[in-house]
Amino acid sequence: MRIATTIFLTDETITPVRLARQLEQRGFAGLYLPEHTHIPVSRDTPYPAGGELPREYGRTLDPFVALAQAAAVTERLALGTGITLIAQHDPIDLAKQIATLDHLSAGRFTLGIGYGWNVEEAADHGVEWSTRRRLGRERLALMRALWAAEPTAYEGEFGSVRASEAYPKPYRPQGPRILIGGAAGPRLFAHIAESADGWLPIGGGGLTESVPHLRTAWEAAGRDPKDLRIVPYAVLPSPGKLARFADLGIEEIVLQLPPAAEPEVLRTLDAYAAYL
Repeated sequence: MRIATTIFLTDETITPVRLARQLEQRGFAGLYLPEHTHIPVSRDTPYPAGGELPREYGRTLDPFVALAQAAAVTERLALGTGITLIAQHDPIDLAKQIATLDHLSAGRFTLGIGYGWNVEEAADHGVEWSTRRRLGRERLALMRALWAAEPTAYEGEFGSVRASEAYPKPYRPQGPRILIGGAAGPRLFAHIAESADGWLPIGGGGLTESVPHLRTAWEAAGRDPKDLRIVPYAVLPSPGKLARFADLGIEEIVLQLPPAAEPEVLRTLDAYAAYL
């Protein structure tokens, strides 16, 4: 099982360069980074985990800039977002960022996407909350048009792009690996089967019950069962938990690191070494 990590990198934590080098030297498989552009202080949306919103949410580094630093100082470390709030991006700009990072890292990038939870943050980006999922799916389709080998136009409800020259292309002809985050359910699983390579479930709870439903939706969409990727995300590990994941055929997990300075992060990596 490949063991990757995620962390809220901020202006107060270990740097992307120091962390990436340590991860590769220690044999970890990858680094995934979350995204929040800003957190309005007047928000009404409750923190999904309950209680006060942790300090790091309003201080996150831009994931693409941070991952570019990580790519530059490593050779094997996989890089990913967990997650990119796709509805909050201009898709033409985002397609260029993703293709450039994937090209420069020789195909090490995984695009984890999601639809968010903070209504106020999304509203500042002009996102109508009730249509954010439809908007996000369209933006992914538009990006794929720009990544296509030949100039390809896209026309949608929320945006369009002319057939264009758009280089660099992602490293693989089919584009980077795409995982969708979100809570288990028929709508999410249909979206994954239609347009992604797999699922990025936060925490990994309840997978014994939900994975068979995802596999059913996947196969009903005509997808090859062996191509489905399920990557539990932001996991706090235990031997029993990892054994359950292995029994489900899961080959990669993403462990949560503390949003802390270098000494605490390195102590946590020392503890996680037992799972490598």
